[in-house]
Amino acid sequence: MMLLETHWVLSFLALGTFVGFMAGLLGIGGGGIMVPVLTTIFIYQGIPVEKVIHLALGTSMASIIVTSLSSMRAHNAKGAVVWNIVKIMSLGIILGTFVATFIAVNTRPLYLALFFSLFMAYVSSQMFLDKKPKASRKLAGNGGLLFAGSGIGAISALVSIGGGSLTVPYLVWQNVDIKKAIGTSAAIGFPISIAGTAGYVINGWTVTSGSEYTFGFVYAPAVLLISAASFITAPYGARLAHKIPVASLKKIFALLLILLSLKMLFSVL
Repeated sequence: MMLLETHWVLSFLALGTFVGFMAGLLGIGGGGIMVPVLTTIFIYQGIPVEKVIHLALGTSMASIIVTSLSSMRAHNAKGAVVWNIVKIMSLGIILGTFVATFIAVNTRPLYLALFFSLFMAYVSSQMFLDKKPKASRKLAGNGGLLFAGSGIGAISALVSIGGGSLTVPYLVWQNVDIKKAIGTSAAIGFPISIAGTAGYVINGWTVTSGSEYTFGFVYAPAVLLISAASFITAPYGARLAHKIPVASLKKIFALLLILLSLKMLFSVL
């Protein structure tokens, strides 16, 4: 890849601005937005189709590090992070995320795109329907949280999301307050992004070793630009999350996820 032209710089900054705001607002890492958009950008930049999905997944995962950190700090300042849940689930998440990157890099791009699209369609439907848990349901014990963390981490690595699309619905299903679920999810997204990025860098090192500004399946210029913008906008989304009802915004976001997933699938096909 050659040095970035101005329109690509602006594209990555715009993506980071939107992703950061949505990460703060809904407690997501932003991979559901970044992966399809990055896939489209990389295709237009001339990246071979057989590499574009993996590069989008790795770059998205690396960008989530700063996004989740900024969102976590903002939610923690409002007392919305349940650290006991974070500590237990993070252990399973780190293991599940790292192991799943080895599966992802050895999977055909078309299959990853199909899995991503179908998975995000399922998540979108759950968000849109806004299903309520039984009032008698209680938070799972340490074993249950550890097991759930492993599953969330594995799926997060395969579709390069910060885990919020899974963690928030899971915690709400356990009758955790929605605002605390969002804040806790933002904190959990941080270890997911660290472990996932390490996996994509290691597994893609020999594949992209000759590419400029690329480390494994992570394209550094995109990560830096997206991260810089998202770090600024994530706190604004977090503040808004504590002021307005989230249910209607979830429905809008669910529709956006479906459109973006379809866009990525059509780009690969």
